Amino acid sequence: MIRKANCKINLGLDVLRRREDGYHDIETVMCPVHELYDVIEVERSSEDHFSPRGLAIDCPDDQNLCLRAIRLMQERYGTGSVSVVLDKRIPFGAGLGGGSSDATAVIMALADLFELRLSEEELIDCAATLGSDTAFFVRNTPQMCTGRGNEISPVEVDLRGWWIAILKPACGVSTAEAYAGITPSVPAEPLAVRIQQPVTEWQKSLHNAFEPHICAMHPEIAEAKRKLLDYGAVYAAMSGSGSAVFGIFEEAQIEKVQSEHLTPFIFPL
Repeated sequence: MIRKANCKINLGLDVLRRREDGYHDIETVMCPVHELYDVIEVERSSEDHFSPRGLAIDCPDDQNLCLRAIRLMQERYGTGSVSVVLDKRIPFGAGLGGGSSDATAVIMALADLFELRLSEEELIDCAATLGSDTAFFVRNTPQMCTGRGNEISPVEVDLRGWWIAILKPACGVSTAEAYAGITPSVPAEPLAVRIQQPVTEWQKSLHNAFEPHICAMHPEIAEAKRKLLDYGAVYAAMSGSGSAVFGIFEEAQIEKVQSEHLTPFIFPL
């Protein structure tokens, strides 16, 4: 069984407050980018086996979220042993949710492979056990994500006709590093209101709360964002906790980015 585990971007990211459990309450709109994905092959096996290939992952194989997803499904539903081959194409440490997407793809593949007939709510609950943005990938459509990012509800975002370019600087940013420098605050206008503005207005109103201190620590991220805006992006931002940044372009402007070979990640939305 082969699954495509696509990445996501964040359209605005507000860190509202620190919670008693040590996490933070956030508001962000996550949007899938279906054209940039990892490929996962899952098969029944006599014993569990995980084999990564493609881009390097800064994580020991035995701690990979794919294996954690296998163990979770075995503990909850008694699924059998499987072999998982991960062809990694989404950059690691980029804020694009690649690891979370991989884990959710494994959960959904196992549910199908072992004919569990799980409801969407059960799949979401399984995915949310493994991380803050894993649940998003069960629906894999634009979602308003609240709580620590695991509470999801559909939101209307129409990006048909737009293009996206993604730049990944050489540096990586850990989630711990991102939150260490954050100052929580509640915006005057909720993200649910601001996201309904035209895309051409987003640069003035949709902000990533991690950007100021992350860009100060990693000037190459700020430079990547500036390049995208200089090349005509109507909206550019860091995705999640970084280090990837993305720009949303009209089709006529994306040709300029392609002609300069600015990024290998250019797709229609």
